Amino acid sequence: MSATSLPLVFDAPRRGKPPRHLADMSAEERRAAVVELGEKPFRARQLSHHYFARLNADVAEMTDLPASSRDMLGEKLLPRLLTSVRHLDTDNGTTRKTLWRAHDGTLLESVLMRYPDRATVCISSQAGCGMACPFCATGQGGLQRNLSTAEIVDQVRSAAAMMRDGEIPGGAGRLSNVVFMGMGEPLANYRRVVDAVHRICDPAPEGLGLSQRSVTVSTVGLVPAIRRMTSEGLQVTLAVSLHTPDDELRDTLVPVNNRWKVAEVLEAARGYADQTGRRVSIEYALIRDINDHPWRADLLGKLLHRHLGRFAHVNLIPLNPTPGSKWDASPKPVEREFVRRVQEAGVPCTVRDTRGQEIAAACGQLAAEE
Repeated sequence: MSATSLPLVFDAPRRGKPPRHLADMSAEERRAAVVELGEKPFRARQLSHHYFARLNADVAEMTDLPASSRDMLGEKLLPRLLTSVRHLDTDNGTTRKTLWRAHDGTLLESVLMRYPDRATVCISSQAGCGMACPFCATGQGGLQRNLSTAEIVDQVRSAAAMMRDGEIPGGAGRLSNVVFMGMGEPLANYRRVVDAVHRICDPAPEGLGLSQRSVTVSTVGLVPAIRRMTSEGLQVTLAVSLHTPDDELRDTLVPVNNRWKVAEVLEAARGYADQTGRRVSIEYALIRDINDHPWRADLLGKLLHRHLGRFAHVNLIPLNPTPGSKWDASPKPVEREFVRRVQEAGVPCTVRDTRGQEIAAACGQLAAEE
């Protein structure tokens, strides 16, 4: 596939623009919005406290607001963006996939995973995906549209409320980690994703108050966007979905490689690591007889040692099955040998604890089907 024919979309087609929401706005913009509606500026902080600190999106429960203003403020600043269609649970209830319907009928998914020491939500930044990676169900479904900042943030708020309310086995708890690894290519929806990071991480009541170091933003390797993010002053973890170290195969597995080759992607990632001091997570879906060869493990270790050095960490992902796929996960002995060879090159390499396969909630399986 040529670079000019690559189906890469930075501005997704719009089905219906989501209504303006409190979480789309900065603190200053919220104050201006309530004044525009004829309310006192401090109402913005009250609304923010309910949404971000109390995780409440139901204006009817906000009894510190004047009864005469609640409906109007709810309609104008806290419209319902996402409606839960269904939850699917597995792993004894500790993994929950939620199918959401947006205001215009668009479907998307998020996955909440509770571990003994943490709770992580995997969120979507787009409905569908335009990157067209052939082993990923989301990519094969194509791109529907970008999500708004508030649609992204509301997935996190909802997950935090599920944890607080003890909906996931283990009792009441708190959400600790957010990964932009659901549907979509986060850096293809750049401004909204970066704004969402601020809403997720700004201290309450300006935001949800999570640490930036507990947020991971993944990308297939949009080099200009990685460089742009390097200048943002963020401290999130960058994850690069590499999947193979050689350009010949990556041109097929990750079509965006036709624009930005492996070396360019790794150099951009090194720039981010140098700026932030954070390790870069190299995501590698191990596919039987496709990218699991010993020589590819050796080349991966060599390239990462050269380009990223101490900032590299390989996150090996056993391929998750998707309907109609001709590919499968590598056998465990092949996986172990791959890990050994990467580690022998001086690069840390671990195998991801795959969760949610039974409910199509694992990496590469999200297809948002009713």
